[in-house]
Formats: sequence, structure tokens, C-alpha cells
Amino acid sequence: MTEPAPKVHPLCPLDRLDAYPAYDELRRDDPVPQMQLPFGEPVWMATRHADVRAFLLESRFSRKAALGKNAPGFSPGGYAHTIPFMDAPEHTEARRMVARALTKKRIEGLRPRIESIAENLIDAMVAQGDSADLVTALAKPFPVAVNCEMYAVPEEDREQFHAWSSALLVTAGLAPQEFMTNFMGLMEYTASLIARRRKEPGDDLVSALVAQWDAQDRFTEEDLCKAVISLLLGGHDPVTAHIANSVYVLLSQPEKYRELCERPEIVPTAVEELLRFISIGDIFGFGSYATEDIEIGGHTVREGEPMLALLASANRDAEVFENPDTLDLTREHNPHVAFGHGPHYCAGTALARVELQAVFAALARRLPTLRLGAGDPAEWWHQMVTVIRTLRTLPVEW
Repeated sequence: MTEPAPKVHPLCPLDRLDAYPAYDELRRDDPVPQMQLPFGEPVWMATRHADVRAFLLESRFSRKAALGKNAPGFSPGGYAHTIPFMDAPEHTEARRMVARALTKKRIEGLRPRIESIAENLIDAMVAQGDSADLVTALAKPFPVAVNCEMYAVPEEDREQFHAWSSALLVTAGLAPQEFMTNFMGLMEYTASLIARRRKEPGDDLVSALVAQWDAQDRFTEEDLCKAVISLLLGGHDPVTAHIANSVYVLLSQPEKYRELCERPEIVPTAVEELLRFISIGDIFGFGSYATEDIEIGGHTVREGEPMLALLASANRDAEVFENPDTLDLTREHNPHVAFGHGPHYCAGTALARVELQAVFAALARRLPTLRLGAGDPAEWWHQMVTVIRTLRTLPVEW
């Protein structure tokens, strides 16, 4: 007897904050559902915390196998051979080189400058009056400025650098040719930046990556360009999105923002809780394909079928988090998976944490009367081939 065809769920309301009740139902009634994303073939989805971790640790799922396939995603077009689409041992070696360049010491050395960037942007915002669009004034320019510091991008190149990276992230509505034009522009600029750093190395991330690449002979110059671009894109709009989303959540519960203002020492745990409560991206990464039949959460994913992890669902799993739908800025037990898990765990996690801590500490200290402004900010939109849910605008007053 043939098995009945699985129910293919419609896309969950990933563009709104009310997706969580739908995720609750999935974890309870259909923990490994098959979903149809806007593009590509149907994909199995891990929704429970334990299943997400098991899936992301499972070496029998291949990212590289997605290349050339009709892979599930949120924008058209195939994937490229970059670090996110490598498998071990190639991925392990490439990640090791990135880790040696993106060290904790380098990031901590940048903390004072990152904090200064946050302060300066808030200064400029306050100088304009007693209200602003927080997305335009702070959330967008902040990670751009940090990236330019990390890469030591010359001041005269920063506007174009920003335009290229933004265009690659905001894929909705872009014609394939327009996307490729922006991608090639950024590739050419990155190649020239690498050449300059090779001649005149400095204390920046590109110089450190060049040194790592030049010490080996497995990866090409094109791989180096793509590694630099992957780090750039991963540290740009995801941070913008999380700043805007988190401030919206805090100001929607004013007592929580007051708690943050009155207790600055809780900023680190508050950042972790906000990462759990409203994840940067609902879904982790890109489709991974089973290289043999694999059981996840009691369901068998057949060889050749793709799977994804629904991080936002895992981060509200009551089996792991007490009162998961409550925002607790002092939560101690918080094994969230906002940055993923396993070998493809986000390489820029330490930098993102420093950035978020700097922004929330500065806001709480400088603008204790911050509140939601006039107008409806609840226009959410998607970015990238995965879901990064963010606000187009966030009117605030103080």
C-alpha cells in the first residue's frame, strides 16, 4: 500500500509577529511539516527545539547538494558555491580560517568604536528633534558603519559599498540582471580591496582574511572574495532587522523598556532574551538535502529531500523554555538557537552580540522616555533568500 501524500502546509505568517500561535500548533500536531516556500520544491521543516538541534548537527544533510537544485527559498535563482554551501571537510577548513580572522580579541578591540558609533547616531537623532524613524536614524546606518570599520572601507567608498550590499539583501522585486549587476559590482570592489590589503595590510578583517588565505593553497581568490561578502551580508541587514524588531517589542511592553533603563546591568541577558523572543530570522539558512533516509523527530526524511529549521518555533518551545511567550529580560536558562546550531552556527555571533549590547545600552541610558510614535509601524517585510522579518519604519518619540 502506498503512503498517502503528505499535507503541504501553506507558508506560515512569517511576515507578522502573530506567527507564533501557528508554530505552537505545528509543534503540537505536526512537528515535522512539509511546507511550500515561495520558490523551489516543498521542504520538510523541523519545528521543535530538540529536532532543530538534531537536524543542524546531522552530517548526513548536505548544503552542497542544494547547488543546481530547485532548492526551497524566498527568492528565485540558485545558490552559489560559498562557505554556507560547503560540507565537511571543506566547510570545516574554510570556517577555521574565518574564525582565525574574526577573533574575539579583534571584536572586543572594536567594542569602544562600536559603542561610539551607537552614541554618535543617537546624538544625530536627538539633534533633529523629539521624534524620528528609528529604522532610518539608527537601525540601518549602525551596522553599515560597523562593517565599514571592520573592513576599513575608505570614507569615499562607503555610500556605494552600502548600496551594493543593500541591493543584494533586499531581493524582492529585483530583476535577475539587476541582482547580478549589484553582485558583480560588489565582487569587483571586494577584489580591489583585497589587492590593496595584500600590498598594505592593516589591522582590519580583510587583511586578516587575506593572511589566512595566503597561508594555504586549497581555496581560490574567488573563494576569498565570496567569504568577505558572506561576512558582510551576514552582519548587515540581520542586525538592522533585529534592532528595529527588538525596540518595537520593548516599546510595545513599556514596563520592559523601563526595566532595561533602570537596570543597565541586565543588558547582556536582555539581548539574549530578545534574540530568543523575536529571532533575527524565523528560518535558519538554506535547504539541506538528505544524503540517505534520516529520521528526525519521528519522521523519515527520504534521501534527496530538503529540510530546514524553523528557529522561531524552536525558541518558543515550552519543553525547553519556561513561560516561552513571556519576555523575561533576566532569563537565566536560555539555550536559544537564534544564531543556528552545529557546524553552520553563525560565524559573526560574537560581533552581533557586541553590536546589540552597544545599541540597547546606549538607548536605555540616553533615551529613558523613548516610546512608540504616531503612525502604524506594523508593515513587515522579508529580506534575503531566507526569512529576515523586519519593519520598514519605526516611528518613535522621547
